[in-house]
Amino acid sequence: MKRWASTAAFALLAALAIAGPGPLGLSDGQVAPPYSKPGWLDSSIAPSIELRVGAGESAAAAISWGYSAPLRVSLTGALGETGLVKWVTPSGDFVLSQTPGEMDLDARDIPFKRALGISPFENMPSALFPSRGEYALSLEGSGDVVMRIEGGRWGLLGTDHRGRDMAALFVRGLRVSLIVGIAATLIATLLGLSLGLLSGYAGGFTDALVMRAVDVLLSIPTLPILMVIAGIWGKSLWNLVVILSIFSWMGTARTVRAMTLTLRDASWVEGLRAIGARRNYILFRHLVPETLPLLLANVALGVPGAILAEAGLSFLGLSDPRLPSWGRMLHDAHMFGAFASGAWWSILPAGIGISVICLMFLDIGRKLEERADPRLAAETKQKAIEEAGA
Repeated sequence: MKRWASTAAFALLAALAIAGPGPLGLSDGQVAPPYSKPGWLDSSIAPSIELRVGAGESAAAAISWGYSAPLRVSLTGALGETGLVKWVTPSGDFVLSQTPGEMDLDARDIPFKRALGISPFENMPSALFPSRGEYALSLEGSGDVVMRIEGGRWGLLGTDHRGRDMAALFVRGLRVSLIVGIAATLIATLLGLSLGLLSGYAGGFTDALVMRAVDVLLSIPTLPILMVIAGIWGKSLWNLVVILSIFSWMGTARTVRAMTLTLRDASWVEGLRAIGARRNYILFRHLVPETLPLLLANVALGVPGAILAEAGLSFLGLSDPRLPSWGRMLHDAHMFGAFASGAWWSILPAGIGISVICLMFLDIGRKLEERADPRLAAETKQKAIEEAGA
């Protein structure tokens, strides 16, 4: 993949994350039965459909049905004083409701079955869909009615264990993963930059103190500590960002310290001190720009680590259950039997998304590293020439 392609892909994913599922016409609520297959997977299975009649819609909605009976049928909305809802089938008509006011009728309700003349023990969807053919939902009078016909297929990526659209969850998970990955990496980079500059320029006791803190944090097994702190602080998105930031700044601090040590005794820095330049001026006006190219590469390379850490904690159930991150999607799939049910569409999108976005950031980070280090760029160019010649 060309490097510009990774940047374009990141821009596209960022725009998708900012827009959210709304502009794509994706719903966050329950849209179909649990673990419905993707709409393109098996055309022999009945899809989930919504028929609307009434306010702002036509007085009738017709469909051509070429499947067996659906899993469930429900009717919601409101009827006016003279409203009448009919269901027209090839075998006859059913008066679904003629009672004024709000309605919330379900095919499993025994009174609803009796009102339609159907036995309480009979499968109501089979009675409403006796055969293949043309069907229609019609409204006489005033009202606004929605009929939900729930089959075994839905949308691009199917549904999860709660009947939610997996495509909408995937887009929302992309937003959470990018927020956690980028925010945690930026905070860790700023923290590492500040402590690295302070340690390298001040030297002495300050340098020893910061470096010993780095050694201690690097020696701690990260995942168990993250689990303990996440359990103590609570399952919040920003708590997770802070936790990941605390355990991600050490590498940046070491790198910046090493660069600061090489620049601290340079002749041009000595000249700045000789003319009375303050320490803060030297650090932020001259030393920070020197480290900026490498910091950008560290940010791009650090985002995949933060995303993977968030996914791991979410998979272990240590994230906010109200936020559908990719790790949380894998956790729910594991906890609610997606593996046993064969619902691979609730597993693969999140896993592939994590892999792709990490590879994308690694590719961008590699390019930034090459820009920061001309020798690395020359090695990459030479390797490309050798591969082309072979």
